[in-house]
Amino acid sequence: MAALVLPAEEWTAAPPLATFGLFGAGTGAGWVFDAVCDRVAVGAAVSMRAPLGGPVADVAEIIGRITKVRPPSPGRGQIRRTGGDGGRIEILHDQPWRGRIKLRFDPERGGTRVRLFAELDESGLEWLMRRRGFPTGRATSPNPRLGLLTSKSGLGSLFAAAADHMATLAVEEINAEGGVQGRPVELMVGDDATDPAVGVAEAWRLVRAGCRTILVCTTSATFFAVSEALAKTEVLVMHTVMNEGGGTGPLRVQLGERPDDQLAAAAKPLMRAAGGRRWFLAGNDYCWPRSMHAAARRVLAGSGAQVAGERFAALGTRDFTPLIDAVTASGADIVLSTFVGADAVAFERQCHAMGLRDQCVTLAPALDESILAHVGADAAPGLYTVSGYVEQIATAGNAGLLRRYRDTFGPWAPPVSTFSESVFGAVHIWWSAARQVGADAPKLIAETIRPGRFELPRGTVTLDESDQVTQHMYVTEATATGLQLTAS
Repeated sequence: MAALVLPAEEWTAAPPLATFGLFGAGTGAGWVFDAVCDRVAVGAAVSMRAPLGGPVADVAEIIGRITKVRPPSPGRGQIRRTGGDGGRIEILHDQPWRGRIKLRFDPERGGTRVRLFAELDESGLEWLMRRRGFPTGRATSPNPRLGLLTSKSGLGSLFAAAADHMATLAVEEINAEGGVQGRPVELMVGDDATDPAVGVAEAWRLVRAGCRTILVCTTSATFFAVSEALAKTEVLVMHTVMNEGGGTGPLRVQLGERPDDQLAAAAKPLMRAAGGRRWFLAGNDYCWPRSMHAAARRVLAGSGAQVAGERFAALGTRDFTPLIDAVTASGADIVLSTFVGADAVAFERQCHAMGLRDQCVTLAPALDESILAHVGADAAPGLYTVSGYVEQIATAGNAGLLRRYRDTFGPWAPPVSTFSESVFGAVHIWWSAARQVGADAPKLIAETIRPGRFELPRGTVTLDESDQVTQHMYVTEATATGLQLTAS
């Protein structure tokens, strides 16, 4: 299917060179589709809001990388009144669909007409139709269908940026080895928009389409809402990413890192890095951050640490000034930041801007490479994270996975992180069980998965009868160029 193109445009009173120079200034600045990036250069991470057109006012939150840059020539805006061939920027993006955006900065009426052209492929068109409430779906199939519920939009879209890529790669691999009973597995993707209610609606859509197992790569709030909604169905729901546990049941499997394990691995290295023991707990106001803070009080008490304060902020907060002021006043040496996705980006950038990095370091367990790219090089120093996977680990399967990922999705695809690798691992765990039972049978698959020992790109992962997960934890430090492993 040839890509469709969605056009949009804005006009500014500034000449092309000035308008181009302000690209990336951010939401509310009034410049060029609320784009946010630290520099206009090839490879730079960028987020922006692209109007979708049509009878309903709507925008898509685009997350991608700049791949081409051509600034306007000085004085061009004063020479030409209409038309013109001003500056150009191209962006390859993976959320909420995979495509390309082209921006043109053309002189017009003494200012600049900024024209945006967004490619919309088949998956993008399907996403847009669902977004506007139109029914979408595929015809019934004799093949087994595997559902992936992720955050292709909303606050969680940063940490879920590569989830569907990794699921696609895993499904292609298992189909190359015969699928399930010789039938190829079909992957179907749902977008919860980082909203539990939307997640429930999307989960039901996947079930109606024939998915008997749904992998959930999104917040714990969505996982618990979907689990409750599907309680009376014969659908296996697997939570792939870090979580607090507690969603146990015959057809509920929770993989991913657990708070106590993450904090036990990171507490002493962080106190050594900070040269102090006073912690301030700060995060989003929903179930996973609250569970992480409860775990912190348990773990830190046994490490000789002290909790100096605690604050929560609603999902979607963009001004963290009161919270940062409270951290500063507390005299904390370390911030445990349990903000997620776009909120984590906003919080860490503001911490840097307000000088908090001069006082303390930050442990952000939900920070990954994709989020760090949007935090930016200036705000990165002083940030640490802890997870069961980072790209640099030297396990038997990791190098091959990274090579296949880049060969398939290219150099500008989002980095592989613990969030996306967990999806790849979950697909293979599901398939291993399905092969053993010889069918796409959710109850038998769940019984086969636990207890279990699995060799994955992140290393050995074990799961016991009560869904306790054992895996190695890696503490990493953020630098201007990415995450680097630290000595534990």
